[in-house]
Amino acid sequence: MRTGRPLLAATALAAVAVAAAYTFGPGAEAGQRKQGQAKKKTTESEAVTAACTPDPRHPKRQLRGVWIATVNNIDWPSRSGLSPARQRAEYARLLDAAAKRNFNAVFVQVRPASDALYKSSIEPWSRFLTGTAGKNPGWDPLPFLIEEAHKRGLEFHAWFNPYRAAYDADVSKLPASHPARRHPGWTVKYGDRLYYNPGLPQVRRHVVKVVTDVVNRYDVDGVHFDDYFYPYPGPGGTFDDRAAFRKHGKGMKLADWRRQNVDRLVAEVGEAVHATKRHVKFGISPFGIWRNKAQDPSGSDTSGMSAYDTIYADAKAWIKDGTVDYIMPQLYWSRSHKLAPYGKLAPWWARAVEGSDVHLYIGQGLYRVGAKDEAAWRKPGELSAHLTLNRKHEAIRGDVYFSAKQLLSNPLGAMDRVAKNHYARPALLPLMEARGGAAPAKPSKVKAAGTAVSWAPVQGARAYAVYRVPKPGGDCHTTDARNLVAVVSDPSFTAKSAGTYLVTALDRLHNESGAARVKVEDA
Repeated sequence: MRTGRPLLAATALAAVAVAAAYTFGPGAEAGQRKQGQAKKKTTESEAVTAACTPDPRHPKRQLRGVWIATVNNIDWPSRSGLSPARQRAEYARLLDAAAKRNFNAVFVQVRPASDALYKSSIEPWSRFLTGTAGKNPGWDPLPFLIEEAHKRGLEFHAWFNPYRAAYDADVSKLPASHPARRHPGWTVKYGDRLYYNPGLPQVRRHVVKVVTDVVNRYDVDGVHFDDYFYPYPGPGGTFDDRAAFRKHGKGMKLADWRRQNVDRLVAEVGEAVHATKRHVKFGISPFGIWRNKAQDPSGSDTSGMSAYDTIYADAKAWIKDGTVDYIMPQLYWSRSHKLAPYGKLAPWWARAVEGSDVHLYIGQGLYRVGAKDEAAWRKPGELSAHLTLNRKHEAIRGDVYFSAKQLLSNPLGAMDRVAKNHYARPALLPLMEARGGAAPAKPSKVKAAGTAVSWAPVQGARAYAVYRVPKPGGDCHTTDARNLVAVVSDPSFTAKSAGTYLVTALDRLHNESGAARVKVEDA
């Protein structure tokens, strides 16, 4: 959640030892897979490839997502205490802003601080819904949030903060049912906040239980963690986990033990998610600098805060061990930033996932556009230039923007420029072979009545891709998205012009069927 993000991006870099923590999470807030070169799953549709040179401007598969932060009502709801009808309307408006720009995923914060924006028997209702922690809002928002995303062809990733227990260190202000009140020994006060102690096995079990409960009961497509693990350094003094270290450290160095604690949680969550529902993805959006080259020869050529050394987040270990499906580093710096230039960090992360099956998406700082502290962000094309740079690195499979409210405000017209230069066509989701799925049957009974194209619903299809075959040239629909005109949820489509169209069926992971052909005559 990123209100404090600009603060962190700038201050953490300028003062390596003292980072002004983001106030929130990304946005200002199974088993292990076999490692090796990532294999591309060949579906029936993609096996019939015409002799087409891929057009990098129109990738066939690309993640295009946005974070929707609920903590402190950053994005949704706009304030606490709104009626359910107003909450629904605000959420729909955010989704519409994403869908009109050909996005295909949302990352919605469902657990900001050991609370729930859904009906839970484990943790209390979030105060960001009603204004009062533990107060029932009168409805369970999560089924609606998921269904509305799916209606618009958007994957729904449930975003959790694993260790933040409360925004107020005064436990007496929490509901009696809050885990931090029932288990005070689980928590550590740091500054004016309360955290769960990552070194306690019972804390790991609790987080796994919370995540698994959501995956089991709701139709989410993914589970997402942001950059908050051990707290960012600040005026809170020392994070006092000495007792847990004495009990569980087993002769390790404190820093190594803390990293091991985070690594264990990541591995256990990933395993539990995939054991519950194989198709659900699990990934993390870490702070953008793993380590600097001055600290580690394999680090990036940067001079900022190290997530490995400061908040004990070892993203390279998660990639190596295959405990995440994707990694989404928050690269909220411009190309000309003196301490952490985007042009050096994006290629570094691309190299970091080489030889693995872990997907790489980039967390983009949309909230930084228009910021007055750096000239680069006062240029409307900076963000679009990041995506142009990304095209040089095949390992970068998409981008996610912090945060959703800037889709509406569109600072400096930057998102319009991104949409025009990079998202003119829709895109299918990148395929993750380990998550299973299978291409549905090819659509049948495809017919055109004027410009209205329809077909029989296909069993197992979440969506359908529609391509228009150009008069000159071949059928390149298996190569890239140059001919992709729509991805629709229902078995119908209205053509904008006459011509030959192809329709394919997609399962929830976007495994694609063979193509059915239909001709649309002049209306």
